[in-house]
Amino acid sequence: MEISAVVAASENNAIGIKGELPWRLPADMEFFKNVTMGHHVLMGRKSWDALPPKYRPLNGRVNIVITRQKDFKADEAVVFSTIDEGIMYAEAHGEKELMIIGGGQIFKQALPEIDRVYLTRVHHIFKEADAYFPELPAADWHQVHKEHHPVDAKHKYSFDFLTYERKRH
Repeated sequence: MEISAVVAASENNAIGIKGELPWRLPADMEFFKNVTMGHHVLMGRKSWDALPPKYRPLNGRVNIVITRQKDFKADEAVVFSTIDEGIMYAEAHGEKELMIIGGGQIFKQALPEIDRVYLTRVHHIFKEADAYFPELPAADWHQVHKEHHPVDAKHKYSFDFLTYERKRH
């Protein structure tokens, strides 16, 4: 099974401010939906809580929530206390590409296991952020895809859809 991260991050790797995205980029939301649809998506409890209730659980995907909270319940999601348990669950249920979707601590902990990163690079710096995506060391990753999107009426910031794959040493 491949393990992928799906993330939108600013130039300074910001991914969140007080439980919310620092931007509104409809094309990125559509990209996220398209790349994760039909897959298991693994997220931390804070990311689960940050999903608007009308989108929780993410439809058409098996939602896996990781939390240290004992007895945490997430309607229509499976809950585990470790990332490894979530990975094993997805693999045991036939997943071909598990999608890790956040937040910052989950990405940081899972990075050694991740094979591919679907990164939306938002061309702005958000100094007030409180959640970040970890650096991808150039020695370990190579970019295999790039698609640029300029500012337009629906997108306040320009951004790139980037795909990175882990280098096999």
